[in-house]
Amino acid sequence: MLWDIDHTLIETGGVGREVFADAFAQVTGTPMKDMAEVSGRTEPVIFEETLDLHDIPHSDEYFARFIDLQARGYEERSHELRLRGRVLPGALNTLQALERVPSMSRSVLTGNTRASAQAKLKAFGLDRYLDLEIGGYGEDDPVRAHLVAIARNRANHKNRLTYTPATTVLIGDTPQDVIAGRDGGAHVIGIASGKSSVTDLKAAGADIVFPDLTDTAALIRAITA
Repeated sequence: MLWDIDHTLIETGGVGREVFADAFAQVTGTPMKDMAEVSGRTEPVIFEETLDLHDIPHSDEYFARFIDLQARGYEERSHELRLRGRVLPGALNTLQALERVPSMSRSVLTGNTRASAQAKLKAFGLDRYLDLEIGGYGEDDPVRAHLVAIARNRANHKNRLTYTPATTVLIGDTPQDVIAGRDGGAHVIGIASGKSSVTDLKAAGADIVFPDLTDTAALIRAITA
């Protein structure tokens, strides 16, 4: 089972954009005036398009430094994350309930880098419910759909089991999440807890859509079905 993070499990309350801007400025020496669209996209793509907006040439060295500074920013501002951000309604109850479902591996599929994903989830105490070693992350591949197979292969290797598209479920809040799951080989549950509506997520191809995570019992039934 693979969770999207931002606007599915948590919201950063604007801290995420500020951390990105700080890391961007430190790496490039240029204050960030504009930022590329972030919803449902991977961090390398967001970073490179933000470079383009500032007419800065691409550099692997830039991104490598950015990854470290961004994660450090989340760690240093964890208290502020908790003050300004939040765990979305029903998320904690659902994660706790899934711990009681036998034979289920739970991780994330996110455009965040692994270090930033871990820092965000740890700030809200959600990392304990997820095996972050078997997730798919933004730095693994710029194409979000490819992250499904990457995460599944990690789970297969670590757990010595065979996970298939038929036994993989992805949960996310954007049409891009839905498309990534569908194209990557997974059942997809849409959660209309971000900017996208129930209609948007159904149109993108989600197998089922919930308005939020508050109906834990119905959500568990949909996942285990």
